[in-house]
Amino acid sequence: MGEVKGYLKYERKDLPKRSVEERLKDWKELYLEIAEEELRQQGARCMDCGVPFCHWGCPLGNVIPDLNDLAYRGKWEEAVKMLYRSNNFPDFTGRICPALCENSCVLAINQPAVTIKNIEREIVEKGYELGIIKPHPPKIRTGRKVAIVGSGPAGLACADQLNKAGHSVVVYEKNEFIGGLLTLGIPEFKLEKRIVRRRLDIMEAEGVEFKTEVYVGKDISLDELRSKYDAIVLCNGAEQPRDLPVPGRELKGIYFAMEYLTQQTRILLGCDIKEDERITAKGKKVLVIGGGDTGSDCVGTANRQGAVSVKQFELLPRPPKERAEDNPWPEWAIIERKSTSHEEGVEQEFQVMTKAFLGEGGIVKKVKAVRLEFGPKDPQTGRRPMKEIAGTEFEIEVDLVLLAMGFLGPVKSGIIEQAGIELNERGAVKTDDNYMTNIEGVFAAGDMRIGQSLVVRAINEGRAAAIGVHRWLKANKER
Repeated sequence: MGEVKGYLKYERKDLPKRSVEERLKDWKELYLEIAEEELRQQGARCMDCGVPFCHWGCPLGNVIPDLNDLAYRGKWEEAVKMLYRSNNFPDFTGRICPALCENSCVLAINQPAVTIKNIEREIVEKGYELGIIKPHPPKIRTGRKVAIVGSGPAGLACADQLNKAGHSVVVYEKNEFIGGLLTLGIPEFKLEKRIVRRRLDIMEAEGVEFKTEVYVGKDISLDELRSKYDAIVLCNGAEQPRDLPVPGRELKGIYFAMEYLTQQTRILLGCDIKEDERITAKGKKVLVIGGGDTGSDCVGTANRQGAVSVKQFELLPRPPKERAEDNPWPEWAIIERKSTSHEEGVEQEFQVMTKAFLGEGGIVKKVKAVRLEFGPKDPQTGRRPMKEIAGTEFEIEVDLVLLAMGFLGPVKSGIIEQAGIELNERGAVKTDDNYMTNIEGVFAAGDMRIGQSLVVRAINEGRAAAIGVHRWLKANKER
């Protein structure tokens, strides 16, 4: 460990951010670089705990104390190699991961946690700066061919691992850009697309082949893929959005969050979107329904587009400022958090249920809502019953409504229905312990298998599925 009492000597220092006024004028990343000496001091705050709960909190099992120590010592090449052993894409997680590890940091019991996420990000940037991160194509090819359907974090991680094992990998993507929601769904100000492209270029140089605008299930069937490849891995994501079937839902001006976010990214990537098809918040009163990360992304996007005002409705109560007694460390702390988008301007309302959309001339103009109250938590289900509070109905004026209420699982039409792929009780794809579906040689990973989740969990899913595929290919050499 770096400094035995570093956690007493140095205070937590996060990456500096550009001012709200400045960053709302563009779509660039909002964080600034930190001096190397300051970064190394942050690494010195790690206590090298006997039981590293940060390691337990990370879905990928990153060896965090060692990474912190290597950063403190400035041993960047060793740090880069160690980081990429467990995480294919720290380029992404160092920017967009909610840092489950920091919630589990022992120092976080009564002090600000070690800046694990920022250290990860800076290790990557040092790796590129010093020329450490570069293509390493496999020296031997197995002759086996694998198709990956979907190029989100799970698909890319699976492709990367299988390619490293020597298999020939082709990734199919229905959209015009590789990266899934990493590219199209996450706004530019959170993850600049040059960062994604930088990593994809390395994968291509290592031998991974990408095919865009090929919709498996429409342009090509699963059976056709099975005839060409030794194994197939489905990483289609959980793209079925949760709708809000209330009166007035058919009015114009109401969109799913992903319709809105992906269109804005396409515009920034140079796609030609007709003016009459653009979904813009410019000069409008915007309501975002849903309080999660996707809702936050809508807030930041609307403010950059020039919204007059942005409101956000959340069905659940406002989280507490500190951990509740039934939410102990090292669990993920269910507390109130302000995202960088919230810093930029939003009026949040909690315990609000949308009852109807009201319009004029077929266009949404108002939202009718009611306030809720929640009873005590049910000891059996852990849920708190809710009911409307009589006399609290209200209306607000809106010009644009964005539905960001999460996702219900994978889209069932297409591959799943055509191939007869079995689903579990949650509506996700059912697999065995090796990630294989009920169809021999067809595997599944990521949100398609576990439901809507985090990028870091999707990467872990892709890595685990790659192990299952590799084992199966070895056991079926004659296939």
